[in-house]
Amino acid sequence: MQEQLTTEKVILEERQGEAVDLPGTNGHGKKLYVESYGCQMNFSDSEIVASVLIKDGFQTTRIMEEADVIMVNTCAIRDNAEQRVRGRLDEFRRVKKTNPDLVVGVMGCMAERLKTKLLDEDKLVDIVVGPDSYRDLPNLVRVAETGQKAVNVLLSREETYADIAPVRLGGNGISAFISITRGCDNMCTFCVVPFTRGRERSRDSESIVEEARQLFADGYREVTLLGQNVDSYLWGGGGLKKDILAKGDLTGTVSFAELMERVAQVSPLLRVRFSTSHPKDLSDDVLHVMAKYRNVCSYIHLPVQSGNSRVLDLMNRGYTREWYLQRIQRIRELVPECGISTDTISGFCTETEEEHQDTLSIIEAAQFDFAYMFKYSERPGTLAAKKLEDDVPEEVKGRRLQEVIDLQMRLSEESNRRDIGKTFEVLIEGPSRKSPDFLQGRNTQNKVIVFPRENFEKGQYVNVLVQDCTSATLKGVAVR
Repeated sequence: MQEQLTTEKVILEERQGEAVDLPGTNGHGKKLYVESYGCQMNFSDSEIVASVLIKDGFQTTRIMEEADVIMVNTCAIRDNAEQRVRGRLDEFRRVKKTNPDLVVGVMGCMAERLKTKLLDEDKLVDIVVGPDSYRDLPNLVRVAETGQKAVNVLLSREETYADIAPVRLGGNGISAFISITRGCDNMCTFCVVPFTRGRERSRDSESIVEEARQLFADGYREVTLLGQNVDSYLWGGGGLKKDILAKGDLTGTVSFAELMERVAQVSPLLRVRFSTSHPKDLSDDVLHVMAKYRNVCSYIHLPVQSGNSRVLDLMNRGYTREWYLQRIQRIRELVPECGISTDTISGFCTETEEEHQDTLSIIEAAQFDFAYMFKYSERPGTLAAKKLEDDVPEEVKGRRLQEVIDLQMRLSEESNRRDIGKTFEVLIEGPSRKSPDFLQGRNTQNKVIVFPRENFEKGQYVNVLVQDCTSATLKGVAVR
């Protein structure tokens, strides 16, 4: 799962979420403060958690010091994500000194991976709850309030939270996430997600379409369909995907392409995005739907990870260099103006200098618009940690990563410069971060465009003529 992409620097996967003031079910509810780190799925999960606890009488707050319960939604994908969360927990100690009744909980992937270790080593932590146990939070909070430690990290084969309407935390009121799958069946050797989020299961398609309808009615104008691997979405009355496929009869099932088409039909004014795709599962059917509907954005995040087939095999990615490039070619054929971004990992186990050059060459060949770029970070519990040696020196990883960054920054700037003189339809998301006199939004290719405010408002669509750019941003003026 990815955040908005940029190539001006290496993007860390963790970012702090916003807690917002929302009413609980009564005017005297205890206060909940939520922080989220990691992928978009974590931010979506935090909205589910807020909904569960608000139903139990809580109110949410932006002010950590006034909270009765602090919940931190964590990421386990890289070590620096975990270390940042641990540092944040240390900060909560200061708050707890002035509020001994404060309950602090850790949820999400880090909670699932470390389980009771967090309770044993971090004296501050009162609750540990895994990604499939959020419905149990009201009970866990009550247990913690008695002075006992509360933990539920059981993984589920069925839980999708399809019946819970998420409380939209922070955000811009224009764009929202809709979770369509949970878990992952792709056992990439570097990834801890299958162990922290469990087996892949898809959410009821009707509940997804209904959530999109409600969001549009509430004024939202863009939804992002979320999953660890959206292309493998398959709804067939419930159950794990492998169980549906085992029956051998797909009559009445809904594929990702069909789901996306149904969401696109909610309204031509509702933009539809999705994240993340897997190269081995991205089908032509998905590309045909993208080409058919103007409101399905022309943008795909397609992680390559490595440009070398041997390394891809070690990563258990399920495709070769040649397969990936064929998918890129097919995207260009069916959705000619499509923006494409990617993920790369530098210095994976046993990667040679020649194999690193293959990654550079595939980046050049694919001409990505954006990228997430990381050096390999071994995660305990993964297949790579168990079976492969992390033998590439840190200084070599760093140097290779910098070469990837330098190349992608050049390609990103070249991509943006090709847009100078073009006019794009932009969905206004709010003021520019640098000046209230400017607005910003994204075009269908997911590029940020900044332009003078004039009399435009958030949520409007406006045509913008691009006049200048940086490697990360387009700059222009609105045209009538």
